[in-house]
Amino acid sequence: MKINVNRDACISCGACEAIAEDIFELDDEGISVAKVKETNDNEEMELAREASTSCPTGAIEVSED
Repeated sequence: MKINVNRDACISCGACEAIAEDIFELDDEGISVAKVKETNDNEEMELAREASTSCPTGAIEVSED
């Protein structure tokens, strides 16, 4: 799975970091970044999907590649 954050769409709500702090963090500008860009770990994949569906602006993109 690949994980990406569309920085232009992020509104800095922090939901992703609250759900998956090992995968996402807010940078110095308060914008979310993916600390993990790719994973095959089932737990990380589940958390990334949950963060993606919880993002109010749809800024988190996950692909099953």
